[in-house]
Amino acid sequence: MSFYKNGNFVDLCRGPHVANTKDVGVFKLLRVAGAYWRGNEKNPQMQRLYGVAFATQAELDQHLERLEQAKLRDHRRLGKELDIYTVSPLVGAGLPLFTPRGTILRDIFAQYSNQLRQNYGFEKVWTPHITKTNLYETSGHWAKFGDELFLVTSQETDDKMALKPMNCPHHTQIYASKPRSYRDLPVRYLETTTDYRDEKTGELGGLNRVRSLTQDDSHVFCRSDQIGAEINNLLASARELYGSIKMPLRVRLSYRDDSDGYLGDKALWASAQAQLKAAVMTNEIEYFEQDGEAAFYGPKIDFMATDAIGREHQVATIQLDFVQPGRFGLEYTDNEGNAQVPVMIHCALLGSIERFMSVLIEHTAGWFPFWSAPEQVRVLTINDTVLDYVSDIRTVLGGLVLMKPVKYNELRYTVDDRNESLGKKIREATNFKIPVQIIVGPQDRDAREVSIRSQTGEEKIALDELAQYLTSL
Repeated sequence: MSFYKNGNFVDLCRGPHVANTKDVGVFKLLRVAGAYWRGNEKNPQMQRLYGVAFATQAELDQHLERLEQAKLRDHRRLGKELDIYTVSPLVGAGLPLFTPRGTILRDIFAQYSNQLRQNYGFEKVWTPHITKTNLYETSGHWAKFGDELFLVTSQETDDKMALKPMNCPHHTQIYASKPRSYRDLPVRYLETTTDYRDEKTGELGGLNRVRSLTQDDSHVFCRSDQIGAEINNLLASARELYGSIKMPLRVRLSYRDDSDGYLGDKALWASAQAQLKAAVMTNEIEYFEQDGEAAFYGPKIDFMATDAIGREHQVATIQLDFVQPGRFGLEYTDNEGNAQVPVMIHCALLGSIERFMSVLIEHTAGWFPFWSAPEQVRVLTINDTVLDYVSDIRTVLGGLVLMKPVKYNELRYTVDDRNESLGKKIREATNFKIPVQIIVGPQDRDAREVSIRSQTGEEKIALDELAQYLTSL
């Protein structure tokens, strides 16, 4: 066997291209599988070899370590072990069910995302989960994504209905519900809501691709001279959110290509693409450009986050839209009394919350940041002689409310006072990856302190200092 390389293309093919495999760097065979010639089972069976090759041993070792880490961090396995979510064949493929622990996790991040945008004037709205298909015919989504919609039939009327696959057309109708002046703009809406898309069964997998996806969606209706400031606010929000979970960001500027799958005037597209690029450059964010990745109604900024083992994930997105406002006849009155069409900016900081959770679980390996952990603290008793002292600890924990990065985040804790060995209690708490374990024994009671056990080690904290210690994490 030999390797053939032409630019960035590498192929294992008939050779020889080199005299010895030592001339192609280092490689490792990973697995063997049977295969039939030309995919026909009547043909002789062959052996297919799977392997990887790198220029140096260090690169190969790093790749193999990342493969092992990826297996250990698989969110489908950890999601079950940490009691985050489950699936049921009676409910259906691609329709995950979130447990109490998983619901806390997703609610905390949704609350954080909302708070970041509310700081910039976004207001919450609510829209129904079904709509007449006329809405999506007007927006242009029906022509492009009609096959991905779940259709709903009314028993009383002939209206064609659909489960909503996205929220932007609904938000246009809230904007259109009353006259708008240039003084009213920008108008900013946010809604964390579940959408539904009829994804193909073979494409579903864990939380990465689902049929019920919850979006922390938001839309800005603004004047053209307000675009830069609004994008800057959203860029700042995204950087703060992903900084809080230690995921470095760069962005992909997603442009249209020369195909016919896009709506709107090309001159407007060129202007929009230039404005997005200018905003990213002004904020000194690393970026790259890619044609053919735009939404059908406008270019977008796709945030690419790098996880703990070097993999890159597309997460948040900001999209400019010069098409839907015109299709829905949205207007505002300018300072000379003339009707103008607003610009629409779409943004989701988390994107699909389900997909974000799959990334978060694998990035952290289930050791979530203290402020977001479903169970932040577990108190472990050595024996029942310390139960009175545990009541004092409960008083401290029960009165704690964390204010950063999510405001009004009440501390979540439990007490394990079962008649079990301390070793068993510690193992169970560690298996659930609880960030802080407070171990309480007679000596701790007598000294009015607690023993703290965390990922970084063990330490003693005076009971009077416990609240300050936890709020600083």
